[in-house]
Amino acid sequence: MPPTATPAKPFRYRGRFAPSPTGPLHFGSLVAAVGSYLDARAHHGDWLVRIEDVDGPRTVAGAADHILRTLAGFGFEWDDEVVVQSQRLDRYHAALSRLQVDGWIYPCACSRSEIAAATTTRSIDGGLRYPGTCRAGLAPGKAARAWRLRVPDEEIRFVDRVQGETRQNPERDVGDVVLLRADGQYAYQLAVVVDDAAQGINTVVRGVDLLDSTARQLWLQRCLGLPTPVHAHLPVVVNAVGEKLSKQTLAEAVDPARGSAALAAACAFLGHPPPGELTGAPLPEFWRWAIAHWSMSRVPKARAIYPGVIAAG
Repeated sequence: MPPTATPAKPFRYRGRFAPSPTGPLHFGSLVAAVGSYLDARAHHGDWLVRIEDVDGPRTVAGAADHILRTLAGFGFEWDDEVVVQSQRLDRYHAALSRLQVDGWIYPCACSRSEIAAATTTRSIDGGLRYPGTCRAGLAPGKAARAWRLRVPDEEIRFVDRVQGETRQNPERDVGDVVLLRADGQYAYQLAVVVDDAAQGINTVVRGVDLLDSTARQLWLQRCLGLPTPVHAHLPVVVNAVGEKLSKQTLAEAVDPARGSAALAAACAFLGHPPPGELTGAPLPEFWRWAIAHWSMSRVPKARAIYPGVIAAG
């Protein structure tokens, strides 16, 4: 019998910014931080910072400290202590064990090459859709490489505060999701669901590149009996050739020395261009204006925007 969603409890707004320490903070990350921070503060709520370093091989030494110094340099103020995922592996193990006992996950022996040989169907996020090879049990002589979550062949719907109504059939569009990888690393999907619940996050504001992950996270929350946050997915920043800013696309680090000028560019990207006299204003003055004028309804619905378009406009 499918689990039912657990509604979030009506309590004080709690949002978060959760960067992965794969490199320094770039303009795309600054936009996500600004959007989540302004939405929390405009609702007189809490804003938390979480370092999502659960993917050990991608973590860059020193990047987490650099990100925190950069945020502080721009005048961000976070509530509660900074949570670091690599220090919370016991929580993910406990959640995985519960899912195993309840029958929501199963061991998978498939390698990437075997999946590629079994299907050519692409998932909604561009990878190969898992064809369910190990759902009925491991083949003789096969050993488990990973653990997968059974996803439903049904439409999951939610209303995003920016992107509007969103629908996804996880079984058809993605296939069963890996929660524990073959290399022993816990997957992002499991860690983010466990941590949002543990921290009492009831509002998630993040980049639209994660929109396609939301339905499978909603399903996982149901399986674990966890509350469902409200979501808002902001447009992502792309470079001149349409690539999302990232370490892989050689995105430049943002410099806190630019102060309110960089924050003004982020606000303009999010549909909130500040008055000219605020560019270069002291950080406290800029933040007061930005918080007072924030409205999610003004954020562009576009999935991706090149900042040069804003400058040209």
